Amino acid sequence: MDARQLKVEAARAALGHVTDGMRLGIGTGSTAEEFVRLLAEKVATGLSVIGVPTSERTAALCRELGVPLSTLEETPELDLTVDGADEVDPALTLIKG
Repeated sequence: MDARQLKVEAARAALGHVTDGMRLGIGTGSTAEEFVRLLAEKVATGLSVIGVPTSERTAALCRELGVPLSTLEETPELDLTVDGADEVDPALTLIKG
């Protein structure tokens, strides 16, 4: 599996934790973008969620793909946040840049 395929699989695994009505923090970067694409497919088939993006880049992708958005001010409590990591060691210690 190449790096992109691994990111898609990580995004798919994260999507498996999403249920109807959740308020989702959505990070920025290539793995988060894969998550947004997969999430948008579910939203198009009736999944009801609210996304709270961490950047304008993520917000723009969500808007383009039809993922409903809110802000952290409007939705201060989140059920799940999905983002990538820059590095992860064998002990699952991660670096987020």
